[in-house]
Amino acid sequence: MGFSQDLFLIISTLVILLDVATAACSNGQCKILDECSSNQDCEAGLYCFSCPAGFSGSRCVRSTVTNQFKLLNNSLPFNKYAFLTTHNAFAIDEYPFSHRDQLNNGARALMLDTYDFRGDVWLCHSFKGQCYDFTAFGPAIDTLKEIEVFLSANPTEIVTLILEDYVQAPNGLTKVFGESGLTKYWFPVSKMPKNGQDWPLVSDMVQNNQRLLVFTSIQSKEASEGIAYQWNYMVENQYGDDGMKAGSCPSRKESPPLDDKSRSLVLMGKFRCCKLLQEE
Repeated sequence: MGFSQDLFLIISTLVILLDVATAACSNGQCKILDECSSNQDCEAGLYCFSCPAGFSGSRCVRSTVTNQFKLLNNSLPFNKYAFLTTHNAFAIDEYPFSHRDQLNNGARALMLDTYDFRGDVWLCHSFKGQCYDFTAFGPAIDTLKEIEVFLSANPTEIVTLILEDYVQAPNGLTKVFGESGLTKYWFPVSKMPKNGQDWPLVSDMVQNNQRLLVFTSIQSKEASEGIAYQWNYMVENQYGDDGMKAGSCPSRKESPPLDDKSRSLVLMGKFRCCKLLQEE
């Protein structure tokens, strides 16, 4: 009987220890490989990361530079930083990750194509300014809500959206951004420099919670909807194969020349025009 009681006590202790070890952690208490939902859950020197090939869900990990995507010094103007951008960020064939995964894995700018479709704003990769069933990805509201979740969980991060915009519905983008809850993070056009000067400090953008920059390819929307016209503020090189030729760096046809110093943002694409995934 004494042996059975001892065994029961040992088993009970193991169960209690197991419960403690698997209990959810947060507020900087999570240790390496503990499950997490945001960088703020992890202790100093760790960050929240998802790696489908290594483990399920998101866990606290470290690298030789701790969080390689975290700004160690946010006191510089926004235009003094370089960050990862995903081209056609909504196209599943190119990125087998959700937009939230892309942001959690380090992307800080998403290039999205917006269209009128089914009485709403959708993300499509299409042609001639029309979205079709076979070119449609999904309602833009779904992606925008994912971005809102990321910004809410990461209060020191800034996200940039670059829209190849085919939405003609009056205030169509304004409506969908409002419904997504993103307008509270909106960086206003009035604070964007047009003469090549420096942008506001990242630290000020974070402090003011103006952490979402949105650019549209439709010039008139800067006045009508308060959405920045992309080419007033940035230049972009030619994407795809034509931008990969040695000794050549042409600008995208819609962009001002790359040496136009009145724009202080540069969008640099470096990828070939090919699918990244092979058909099974």
